[in-house]
Amino acid sequence: MQIHVVKSKIHRVKVTGADLNYIGSITIDENLMDAADLIEGEKVQIVNINNGERFETYCIKGNRNSGEITLNGPAARRVQKGDIIIIIAYGILDNQEAKTFKPSLVFPNEETNLLT
Repeated sequence: MQIHVVKSKIHRVKVTGADLNYIGSITIDENLMDAADLIEGEKVQIVNINNGERFETYCIKGNRNSGEITLNGPAARRVQKGDIIIIIAYGILDNQEAKTFKPSLVFPNEETNLLT
């Protein structure tokens, strides 16, 4: 049997922008992507602490050390600049592997979105 487990999580980052006219995705500071073991194009779930919205998109690299967290395209309608979100990626593992797997959990500074 295979199960879905949390692979990566960036916990409580502040949305720095929302660009409705971009083609889609979430732009994430490359340092945060590296720390969370996320790759460009990977599917992620966004959980908005401010309004309870949950939705999926894919991630693209933002400038390193910029603290950028920008929702693009239709996802821009589900956030506002300044909202606090959680970014989660899941993996599929067999039951035995899942019991010992350790996800990449990242807790950046909530005001700057930078790693401390």
